[in-house]
Amino acid sequence: MSTGEELSYEVTLKVRDTCLCLHLQRAARALARRFDTALRAFDLTNGQFSLLMSLNRPEPASMGNVASLLAMDRTTLTAAIKPLERRGLLNITIDPNDRRHRHLILTPAGRRLLAAAVPVWEAEHEAIDRQFGKTHPNRLREDLRALL
Repeated sequence: MSTGEELSYEVTLKVRDTCLCLHLQRAARALARRFDTALRAFDLTNGQFSLLMSLNRPEPASMGNVASLLAMDRTTLTAAIKPLERRGLLNITIDPNDRRHRHLILTPAGRRLLAAAVPVWEAEHEAIDRQFGKTHPNRLREDLRALL
């Protein structure tokens, strides 16, 4: 394999062929591009769709809860919500019990946009599920959740 400072090409091939992180990153990028293309008609990226979908709940969502759900740090989430807020798709409110905390609320315009986008999201997911053939995509979902 590898000795000292020199790294053999065989190690490179092993990493290329077995690295879960590499394979997950490649698959994630391919899926992101696919959903970005599908959601382009709504002027949404796949990340924006997921963020808005995370706000579709009966009660306002805390920034921390959304950041955790989306596996983002709060700074990244703050940057991601700004264009959606400017578009009128979500509102940021201050927690009346603790002014340091912010809540995110999906606006009626945000709800309408999600309602229009979900059929496209569903169709794209059905197409992806068909690509799995005889293997069941829920197994992959379960395995990915186990990594979290």
